[in-house]
Amino acid sequence: MSPPTLSIVIPVYNGEQSIGPLVAELEKALAGTYTLEIVLVNDASPDRSLDACLEAQKKAKCRIKVLDLARNFGEHNAVMAGLHHVTSEYSVIMDDDFQNPPSEVSKLVEKAKEGYDVVYTRYPEKMHAAWRNLGSAFNNAVATVMLKKPRNLYLSSFKLLNIFTVKQILKYEGPYPYLDGLILRVTRRIGVVEVQHADRKQGKSNYTLTKLVRLWMNMFTNFSILPLRLATLLGLLCAFLALVFGIVVVIEWFENPGLPVGWASVAFLLVFFSGVQLMVIGMVGEYVGRIFMLKNASPQFIVRHEYS
Repeated sequence: MSPPTLSIVIPVYNGEQSIGPLVAELEKALAGTYTLEIVLVNDASPDRSLDACLEAQKKAKCRIKVLDLARNFGEHNAVMAGLHHVTSEYSVIMDDDFQNPPSEVSKLVEKAKEGYDVVYTRYPEKMHAAWRNLGSAFNNAVATVMLKKPRNLYLSSFKLLNIFTVKQILKYEGPYPYLDGLILRVTRRIGVVEVQHADRKQGKSNYTLTKLVRLWMNMFTNFSILPLRLATLLGLLCAFLALVFGIVVVIEWFENPGLPVGWASVAFLLVFFSGVQLMVIGMVGEYVGRIFMLKNASPQFIVRHEYS
């Protein structure tokens, strides 16, 4: 009986020092158990990550594909590029920084064999900065509301997808992929396995607050119209408050005919409702802009070179 086929997809950015040792460790931990394939996606890293990927490819005994993207597209786009090149029954997505130990990959595969389309990981302790953990908690809370995510599911970047799920999410061709949103569109056969989260061996996290906000915007505007509905409710609430305020002003005028009309209340109402209008217009504009980018065929990713 032939061993299960397994692909490892790794988006690489500033991974010059870590990607070689990581590939060697993956091969050592997994090549004897699985027919192993590793897909390295260099997301236009400013360091020598591409050279490190090609060097790891030369040294490895398992099959390694190296994709060099034409510019920096972001982690989720890079993962989508990698998934377009996998050929295995199972595909594991992991980071290039050793915080996901290679020895833990087998746990995901064994869990998937129980009949799950996707296996997410959870950590007894996360070795991220406090602000990053707070951002992840916020992201999970919002995803629970907007994407109908199960409350006990943590949307980790270290996860496994079977070939059925990969084929389904690759039908998405838009320029703003949010991988977890695509997964939750496809299936609810989702397993969870606990793994260790290691300290980063080298460098620092490539995620900044700006990148996290951009990722949240992809979730907000690509996979739900809830923000538009909330904007409508906010408009109705403001209109109701304005009506109540108008009634109060009329009552005060009847009770105190000589009461001077204050400019402060007028200024407050003007600024408040102008702000609400601008917020709603901006939200609608975000949706319209993304539709324009989609119709304008903005690329999800561009592979400059493929080394296989």
